[in-house]
Amino acid sequence: MADTIKKNTLVTLKAAFSAFGVYFCMYGFRKPFTVASFEGLAYFGVDYKVLIIIAQVAGYFISKFIGIRFISELKPEKRIFYLFTFIAIAELALLGFAVVPAPYNIIFMFINGFPLGLIWGIVFSYIEGRKTTEIIGLFLCSSFVVSSGFTKSVGKFIMDTFGISEFWMPFTAGLVFIIPLIVFGLLLNRIPKPTEEDILLKNKRQPLDKAARKGLIHQFFIPMICITVLYISLTILRDFRDNFNREIWDSINFKTNSSVFTLTEIPIAIVVLLILSFMVKVKNNKKAFAYYHYILFTAIGIVGFSTYFFQHNMISPFLWMMLSGLGMYLCYIPFNGIYFDRMIAAFDIKGNVGFLIYFVDSFGYLGSVLILLYKNFGSAQTSWLNFYIHLNYIIVMIVLIFSVIAYLAFKKKSKPKSNKNNQYINFDTSKMI
Repeated sequence: MADTIKKNTLVTLKAAFSAFGVYFCMYGFRKPFTVASFEGLAYFGVDYKVLIIIAQVAGYFISKFIGIRFISELKPEKRIFYLFTFIAIAELALLGFAVVPAPYNIIFMFINGFPLGLIWGIVFSYIEGRKTTEIIGLFLCSSFVVSSGFTKSVGKFIMDTFGISEFWMPFTAGLVFIIPLIVFGLLLNRIPKPTEEDILLKNKRQPLDKAARKGLIHQFFIPMICITVLYISLTILRDFRDNFNREIWDSINFKTNSSVFTLTEIPIAIVVLLILSFMVKVKNNKKAFAYYHYILFTAIGIVGFSTYFFQHNMISPFLWMMLSGLGMYLCYIPFNGIYFDRMIAAFDIKGNVGFLIYFVDSFGYLGSVLILLYKNFGSAQTSWLNFYIHLNYIIVMIVLIFSVIAYLAFKKKSKPKSNKNNQYINFDTSKMI
């Protein structure tokens, strides 16, 4: 018994460490360019930085639509090949971005985003369907909280220390992360498959064909629409904060150096890990699924109240960025896998998390593109700070409304059945906040 516990613990730690490492390094090929300002450049009446962000996000969200089928049908033996191939394509695209002059190099940022959009589904497919998926998933999710800030710090450090141009910096930063990513990827590929106990607790995960995918959406049509709207809103907020972090800090007149992007995100990652890690102790899947909705209600309130307090000079800019980021990530992170992992287990769904993630993710990044276009053409005179503040308030209202509808829709779907602890969700609305 003791040997089994020790073995399971080691597998969990290995999976968490390697999954975190792979996705952490992936950000080294995706986010460093956002720390560059590309000041004074504009084409087609649009700021150049906005153009390349749109190009990358466009590639990213198109790959999400493809991922609905690709990830849901992905066979385990092909995962490591696609992982390394997609990263290689992304890095070569950054080389093209450096060599080809602007604005023609914008296409290479689109090419960079396309393969990177499929990495999440590949990595999560290794860890889903385990009794410890939640804790492994939390470490995986925390990677994009920390890595986003860290890779920006690396990018700014490369420019400030070595005098590398804003165009060559993304490719150079990618070189820093290639070897670590290969090492983490090989470790991830060696973790054991889910055990019989994992399958008993969380259901066997299997590919979904077209008919099965349609059937799943039809069965959960209303809650899936609500979740999709929630995810679009949270992705818009998260992406805007992430891509224009430097501009927001500049609007606050807060002097930024290469460390500020990391210092604000590390406390967020730690607190998110601590809060969500308590969910691992909840063995009953239907209760855990309900609890994620309670976290959602509370966390989006943190975003709204912290923004109000900042506007009225009741808290410092640094504290506001941490609190609003904390609330946003507490809402956002569960939808990147662990929420759907509990949903599958609670409803006894025959399928996999990858399909559900990519279904909502595809629409989420479409929202990011649209909000950038609106900022450039419909609200160009509004500062980055004021636009972000207004965005916070709008997203808070949307998330509150649709999270309540989703909560009630799942409650209506719940039909307890005997001898099937995880068959359906039985929400207790008296605990709803």
